[in-house]
Amino acid sequence: MADWTRKNFEDFKDRAPEEVRIRWLFSRNEVKSEQVGVSRFSYEPGARMPFGHRHGVQEEVYVVVAGSGRAKLEDEIIDLALWDVVRVAPQVFRSFEAGPDGMELICVGGPRPAGNDNEGFKDFWPQD
Repeated sequence: MADWTRKNFEDFKDRAPEEVRIRWLFSRNEVKSEQVGVSRFSYEPGARMPFGHRHGVQEEVYVVVAGSGRAKLEDEIIDLALWDVVRVAPQVFRSFEAGPDGMELICVGGPRPAGNDNEGFKDFWPQD
């Protein structure tokens, strides 16, 4: 048997909660990866992740592959444009928001430790 797997993101189940206007597509289990997780987040125009999150040990890199938007990294908000690459250390709270044309992000994460490495934080964005 070949030691590789090919799947298409469009065939994955959307894992997003109903209240967000973002598609969450995760490949780690789909391709049976042990070392790397690659996720696709498709934001509708103006959509904002309603919470922030951070990890205990897992570093992540985000790539804007379509559209534009913003990232909130702890207390700093930065603009994101097509092909921007943002590395985020595990302990940094992060969240994203699409611009007027929406935004498509690919997220690459390292090995996932046993147990829950993810910590969420509600009301992460300042009130507009």
